[in-house]
Amino acid sequence: MISKIKIAIAGLGNCACALIQGFQYYKNRTNKDAIGLMHWDIGGYKPSDIEIVAAFDIDHRKVGRDVSVAIFQPPNCTKIFYKDVPKTGVIVKMGKILDSFADHMNYYNEEHTFILSDQRESTQEEIIKELKSSKADMLINYLPVGSEKATKFYAECALKAKVGFINCIPVFIASNAIWAQRFKKDNIPIIGDDIKSQLGATIVHRILTNLFKKRGVRLMRTYQLNTGGNTDFLNMLDRLRLISKKQSKTEAVQSQTEIRLKNENIHIGPSDWVPWQRDNKVCFIRMEGNIFGDIPINLELRLSVEDSPNSAGVVIDAIRCLKLALDRNQGGVLYNPSSYFMKHPPIQYSDDEAYQLTEEFINGFSEARIPFIEKKIKQNEQSTD
Repeated sequence: MISKIKIAIAGLGNCACALIQGFQYYKNRTNKDAIGLMHWDIGGYKPSDIEIVAAFDIDHRKVGRDVSVAIFQPPNCTKIFYKDVPKTGVIVKMGKILDSFADHMNYYNEEHTFILSDQRESTQEEIIKELKSSKADMLINYLPVGSEKATKFYAECALKAKVGFINCIPVFIASNAIWAQRFKKDNIPIIGDDIKSQLGATIVHRILTNLFKKRGVRLMRTYQLNTGGNTDFLNMLDRLRLISKKQSKTEAVQSQTEIRLKNENIHIGPSDWVPWQRDNKVCFIRMEGNIFGDIPINLELRLSVEDSPNSAGVVIDAIRCLKLALDRNQGGVLYNPSSYFMKHPPIQYSDDEAYQLTEEFINGFSEARIPFIEKKIKQNEQSTD
C-alpha cells in the first residue's frame, strides 16, 4: 500500500495556495480527466497522496491558523479553483524572518504586502523539532525571491532534521557545490534550484532558443520582460533582491544558445509590479536573429498566465520524485529531475534531454549514470573558473 507523502512548507504564499488546492482538486479524478499534470502517477504516487503536516510563515493573518484557512488570506491573490479545502489540523507556526521580508514592503497597502506577526520567531531547534515530530518527509522552500539568509536557514533545518529539501526559489543550494556535498554526505535528497513553470516564460524562451539553434538561425539578441501584480513582483521591486533571480533566468536561456550571447545582448528578468494584474503574469519575449544569407529575422511573443498554478503542477512532480529517492535511500542532489523541474539546476540540459533523464529516474535509472553526471558537473565548473 502506498504511504502518504508528508510535506512541510516554508512560506504559505500564492504558490503554496495553488499547490494545496491542487491536492484536493485532483483527489477524486482519474488519469483520463486529470487535465494539467505532466504525470498522473509517479512510482505509484498520485497527487492526492500528498499531505501537508507542517507549515511556517511570518504574516499575522496566517500564523496560528489552520493551513486550509491561511492559504486564502491576503496578500495571497491567486485564483481559487478549489475553495472547499478541508481542515488539515495543521496550524501555521511562526517562522524565521531574517531577509525574507524586504524593507520597502512596509510602504504598501496591507492588501498587497505582508503584515509581520508579533509572535516570537521560531528558533532553529523549534523548527527542527516540528519537522521531526510531524514526521515530514521533506521541506519545500517557497520563501520570497532574495531570501538568501532565510533559505540557507531552512536548508540547514532540513539537513539537521534529516528531511528532503525542494528549493523552489533562486537561492543557489542544490547548484552550490558546498551545499550539494553536505546533502550527499548526509544522504538526504534535494531538488533545486528555482522552479520552472509548467508553461511559463522560461520554458517557452528556452524551447524557442533551442529551436533557433536546431534550425540554423543565429540568435543575435533577446529580451524577456515580465510584469505581475502579486506579492512576488512587489517584493522584486527591490533590485538588490533580483541578483540571483536574473542570474537563474538568464542562465536558463543562455544554456540553450549555440554561442553564448554577450551580456549587452540578453536581458531577462521581472520588469514591474502592476497591482491590478494580481497573480496574472504577462511575459513579452523578443528574439532577433539571422537566417540564410545573413538575413535578419525577429520573433515577438506575449504570454499571459496565472503565475502560481503554473508552477504547482511541476512541484507536485518534484515532490513525488523526491519521495521516490527517499524510498530508494538515494541522497544528494537529484540531478535528473532537477534538470527538468528547475531553472538553475547543477547542470543544464536541453528540455528534451532533461525530460528523458527524468523519465529514466522515475523508472529507476541505473546508478551507473551518476558518476557520468558528476563528471559533467566538474567539467562545467572547470570551464567557468
